[in-house]
Amino acid sequence: MSLIDQVSKDIMQEMKNQNHRKLEALRAIKAALLLEKASGSKDISREKELQILQRLLKQRLEAAEIFKNEGRNDLYEKEMFQAEIIKSYLPAMLSKEEIEARVKDIVQRVGATSMKDMGKVMSVALQEMAGQVDNKMLSEIVKAILSSNV
Repeated sequence: MSLIDQVSKDIMQEMKNQNHRKLEALRAIKAALLLEKASGSKDISREKELQILQRLLKQRLEAAEIFKNEGRNDLYEKEMFQAEIIKSYLPAMLSKEEIEARVKDIVQRVGATSMKDMGKVMSVALQEMAGQVDNKMLSEIVKAILSSNV
């Protein structure tokens, strides 16, 4: 079952339950997925779906932080609630130790020996760990591992 189908099914269930808060978050997810599909993609890959969800999650967390700093707890709570709904559709995040172990394996597989190979390592790592890792953290770990190999 595709993510759009799953979200549509969940929307129907929440409409029956009359859970308006959750409905709003689910509709935002579905809208983002449909927008991507309408932009020319016949089928959206699982990797692309995860990227869309990560982008939505990042937007919610950034907005929540702004609202918190401005003392708007009502809007902060709304954004955090929606972020939790979005997280529920993402795979579990990997720990720093798990990421380091996988990156070391990837470095060996692609034969990376210096920072010049960072692009190769990042490309493989992003494919293999799509949706399970924060890209910024992944980049920092790859840099640290490649720097220590020199």
